[in-house]
Amino acid sequence: MSYFADKSALVADILSRYPGTPQGRRSALMPLLREVQDAEGFVSEPRMAEIAALCGTTATEVRSVMSFYSTYHTLPTGQYHLQVCSTVMCALAGSDELWDELVSQLDVQPGEVSRDGRFSVQKVECLGSCGTAPVIQLNDGGYYERVTQAKCRHLLAELRQGRPPAPDAPVPVMVNSAGRQVTASGEAVGAGTASLRPLTAGGQP
Repeated sequence: MSYFADKSALVADILSRYPGTPQGRRSALMPLLREVQDAEGFVSEPRMAEIAALCGTTATEVRSVMSFYSTYHTLPTGQYHLQVCSTVMCALAGSDELWDELVSQLDVQPGEVSRDGRFSVQKVECLGSCGTAPVIQLNDGGYYERVTQAKCRHLLAELRQGRPPAPDAPVPVMVNSAGRQVTASGEAVGAGTASLRPLTAGGQP
C-alpha cells in the first residue's frame, strides 16, 4: 500500500515549504524521506519510487541522495541502532577496537538486525565530536562520548534491560516553528530565525 495515499494534507504541507517549481518540488525529497523512515524505520524500494513520483524525479536520484547521508537506511534497523564514528580522530582514540567489541558482543554486522530485533550497528562518518572521541550515537538521539570497551559493555547491558542511559551530549534533531533547533528532550538550542538581521548593500548590518 502507498504510504502517502491517505496523507495528502501532510504532503501538501511539506511541498508548501518550497518554491512551486520543479526544482522546488525536488527539494521536498529529504523531509519526505524522513517522514517514511520515522514511521517505518527504513526506506524501502517501493517507498523510494513513491517519493520520486511526488518530487518529480527518479527512484535512482532518491537512492543517490540517501546514499550521501548515513541517517537514511535502506534496510530495517533494530530498536537500538548504534552508530560508531569511524573517521580519523575517533579511530586514533580507539573506535576500531570499540567497533570490534560492539559487533562481538551483539553478534551482528552492518545490514543485519540481532535475532531479538533489538540491535543493529553502523559505521558512520564524522559525528562532529572529535574532542570527545570515540563516539557512539544511539538512533537519532544523543552521543555517548569517550566510549571505552568497558563503557560499551555497560551501555549494551542497560539497553538489553530496556534502560537506555542518558546520553553524554544531546543532538539537535529538528527545527521548531520559531526556527530553533530542538533536541530530542525538547530543549531549544542555538539562535532562532528571529535573531537574523538583513545586511546592507555594503555587507554591514
